[in-house]
Parts: sequence; structure tokens; C-alpha cells
Amino acid sequence: MAAPPVLSITGLTKTYASGLQALKPVDLQISKGEIFALLGPNGAGKTTLISIVCGIVTPSGGKVLVDGCDIIEDYRGARQKIGLVPQELTTDAFETVLATVTFSRGLFGKAPNPAHIEKVLRSLSLWDKRNSKIMTLSGGMKRRVLIAKALSHEPEILFLDEPTAGVDVELRRDMWALVRELRDQGVTIILTTHYIEEAEEMADRVGVISKGELILVEDKTTLMQKLGKKQLTLNLQEPLEALPEGLSEWPLELAAEGHEIRYVFDANAERTGVPSLLRRLADLGIGFKDLNTTQSSLEDIFVSLVHEEGRAA
Repeated sequence: MAAPPVLSITGLTKTYASGLQALKPVDLQISKGEIFALLGPNGAGKTTLISIVCGIVTPSGGKVLVDGCDIIEDYRGARQKIGLVPQELTTDAFETVLATVTFSRGLFGKAPNPAHIEKVLRSLSLWDKRNSKIMTLSGGMKRRVLIAKALSHEPEILFLDEPTAGVDVELRRDMWALVRELRDQGVTIILTTHYIEEAEEMADRVGVISKGELILVEDKTTLMQKLGKKQLTLNLQEPLEALPEGLSEWPLELAAEGHEIRYVFDANAERTGVPSLLRRLADLGIGFKDLNTTQSSLEDIFVSLVHEEGRAA
């Protein structure tokens, strides 16, 4: 039998007093040890969703179970299983790194464990800074402290809200190495991000949220295949003023001031139409110097999904 999900969200909604519906009914099940990326534009409801699960915002309706603990009925039990790395850099400026991370562990009622705290600080390259006051650290180092605080009580689920916004490349790399390490230890990771290449590289599954509605949850590879379009670009020997009538059966676009023909096709289709297009171009005497194909990225897919959602609304 499949293991029960470590996070189960059913019919979760949030409407503020102003009447703003921040979350339409959301249903989501996340398995233990999974890396789940929640993508969406600003104001889509990503942070609201995370804040409800973490007990910061009260839901208007629905049910959330964290490893079997109800976030309302067993608040402490649920919260103890969660680590949250918020977007904002809020830290106790006058405390030392070691003191603030140790204190965070105590907040969750966990017995002191200096060895665990040391391990977390070392994995985030913070051990050398353990006696430094937080106010003296750079932004990137402060971000590492937030992650250390979130991991201090050995949570089973780690929420990363826009973890690498405004972070340097080196920290981003370190952070992803740490995320993979945590996943190998069985920690479930849920991240919200604007950086789609991050989700593309890291996540097992991707959820897309738009205007408070979870419009899609899909295995990342399946999503890439299902929506994977390819673009064929032909660099012409001579520019065209317009596309000839003989090419009207393909949805082509003339670009680069007539020097390029672009053709978007489904890479998974049995018949892509590419060979017949190339034959027709030869028949019409249209020569090209070069051709290349590019696969659409998760970003293109995301943009087209949110765009369609906007049109449907």
C-alpha cells in the first residue's frame, strides 16, 4: 500500500475581510521526500498557501494534515514537523548566529542538541561565523541563518518561500546542494519560486497557481513532455517580404525583418510537418543558410498556462 501523504490539503480556502479571495479551494497531496515547486506570479496565492500550512494565517475553510496532525486541532504537533524559511530577512540583529539558531530549536520544545546545530551550521558554511552578531553579516549570510533556524528542530517538511530571491550564484548553488542532501535524508521540500530554471532543475513535481487557484499539478517530466513544443528557426539566404501562399498550411511566422521563418510544432506528435515543410521550401526555391530547433522550457509552458487562465477568466 502507498504511504499516506506527508502533507494533505483538502478544499483549502482563504477570503480576507475585504472580500479578497486569496485562495480558491485547493486540493494537494505531497509525499514524503518529494521536492515540490509551487510556481506563480506575484499575488497568485503562493505565500498565503504556505502561511496557512505553517499556522501563520488562519484558513477560511478546508483541512490541512501535516503527517497526520491537523493544523488547527493539533497546532503544536503540526508546527513541530515544519520548518519555514520566509522571504523577508527577519532576524535578531544583536544575537550571535549560534545563539539564535539554538534558541529556535528550543522554541519547538526540542531538547538541546549542540551536535545537530553544529552540523546544520557547517552544512551552510556558517560555523566560522557562529559567534558573529547577525547585524554584521551580509544579506546572503543572513539568508543562510534563516535556513539554519528553520532546520534547527529537525523538521520533516521544509518550506522555502522564494529562497534564492536576491541571492548570489554561489549561495544558490550551496542551497540546492543542501536541498538535495535533505531530500536524501527523507525531508520533504516545498518551494515557491520565480526562478523557473530552479524548479526545472530541482523539483519532482510542479504546481502552478494563478489568482488563488491551483490550475495544474503535474510530474515535471510529464509536464515538459505534454506541453513541450519545439521551435524550428530557418535563417533564409534572401529575406522575404511576406510568406508565400504555398506555405499557408503551416502556422509559420516571418521574423528578423524577413530573414527568418519560425515554425512551432509539437515535438511529441507522430507527424511534425517539418520534412514536408522543408520539401515545400525547396519546391518554392526558398533557400536557407541554417536551421535550428529549440525545445520550450518550463518557463514558456508556465507563461502560456497563466496566459490561458487569464483568457478563460
